Amino acid sequence: MAQIPLGSVFKRCSCRDNNNRELGSNCPKLTQHRHGQWCWRIELPADTKGTRRPRRRSGFESATKAQEELDHVRDLLAIAEDDDEDTRRKIGDVIATAVAKKQKLPEADDVRRLVRAGASVLEHPYMHEVFTAFLALKKKNRSRNTYRSYESHVRLYLGPHLGHIRRDKLGVPHLESMFDAIVEHNDRIAEYRNSGDPQKIAAVKWQRPVGPTSIRRIRETLRAVLSPAVKQGLLTVNVASLVELPPAKRPTPKVWTAERVLRWKLTGEIPSPVMVWTPQQTGQFLDSAVNDPLYPLYHLIAHVGLRRGEACGQRRADTYLDAATLEVANQIVQYGWETGQSAPKTNSSEGLVALDANTVLVLRQHIACQDADKVRLGSDWVDSGLLFTQPDGSPLHPADVTDRFYEIVHQAGLPPIRLHDLRHGAATLALAAGADMKVVQAMLRHSSITVTMDTYTTVLPEIALAAAEATAKLIPRGQTGKFVSMVNEQ
Repeated sequence: MAQIPLGSVFKRCSCRDNNNRELGSNCPKLTQHRHGQWCWRIELPADTKGTRRPRRRSGFESATKAQEELDHVRDLLAIAEDDDEDTRRKIGDVIATAVAKKQKLPEADDVRRLVRAGASVLEHPYMHEVFTAFLALKKKNRSRNTYRSYESHVRLYLGPHLGHIRRDKLGVPHLESMFDAIVEHNDRIAEYRNSGDPQKIAAVKWQRPVGPTSIRRIRETLRAVLSPAVKQGLLTVNVASLVELPPAKRPTPKVWTAERVLRWKLTGEIPSPVMVWTPQQTGQFLDSAVNDPLYPLYHLIAHVGLRRGEACGQRRADTYLDAATLEVANQIVQYGWETGQSAPKTNSSEGLVALDANTVLVLRQHIACQDADKVRLGSDWVDSGLLFTQPDGSPLHPADVTDRFYEIVHQAGLPPIRLHDLRHGAATLALAAGADMKVVQAMLRHSSITVTMDTYTTVLPEIALAAAEATAKLIPRGQTGKFVSMVNEQ
């Protein structure tokens, strides 16, 4: 049966004799209450090479305090079974590391949990090590885009804010501090963009605010990172499940009415993250873009609501102009700055989309121009098979499509919207034209009509006004009065 060493508590100081040697525990002044400091020492189990490991720690204000920590050391060593020298050595490793780094000794319950879980190292790693191991595993088992999402969450948020914390010490306050910092950075981005200062605007040019939905996804990534440790019994709770976040409300599209445009020009205020142009504003944009090489792509998005990646990845073979339809079956996705092609992320995203006659004509003319370029370039033409390409036939980069969109919007003097908001605009215009909600759902290829209804509860001002007038006319009135006559006179 292995015996736990007793260890000892003693008092020492740093006084020196005439030969400049430390007196240590032999100093005659140690009998004085305030002189020197209390220490403990103990013989830890030998390391893997069989080397003895006597260890001590000093700096205690009383013999009682030193004895309490020595007892804690002995309690840790006692966790191992009597004949389990390997586990006792691992516990000795943990104690030796804490003494060397002047760290607090681990709690007995934490070490006991690690022993029960059969952990190879009886010490919790720091979160930056946990993140590295998590990403290495997910890179093998997840799609490239899913891995990219995990990697960006770790690189931009989780790593910088939590990487220096030991896994077992991670708590809700750490997470709350991280999310508070993200919100503060969002405010800084908005402040800089609205400052009018070119230097500040340039400083945040490539930065995007992190919305409520993205914040929840960051939390879900952390939950996935910590989940294996909980399942293995290394942690008692997944701290990512405990932090509370504000609800991620789906933003409702708002229309750029004349009043909102005026306020935007005066203050720079944008009423909603999702803004939609009126039919007149959409027409103004298309008129401004009509001679741009990307006009057919913008025209298609504005009319049938394709997503950016779907439009960039639309194949000629999936475009049936004689039938006035196209099939959404391919997309261009970004992996950082690199791009690749893949099928739409969900089954509901795939499907046929009807085309109006004018859009068919635009696409026919575009294909004719593309064929002419192919003949002109000959062997220099890159046969990507895509409907929209660069001048040499190679795939478009989605970010370039977005950048050019913003340039045209600015040159046209239009209130700002995102390129994705052209998709929202197409849905809003379809509803205003009298399309059934189910038809709009099919056009946008939403998995549920609930998503369509929750998003597109807004209508264009003129449509709302007409509806209000029609509703008022349905109410029969047989009596006139002060207020009724005033209305009738107008």
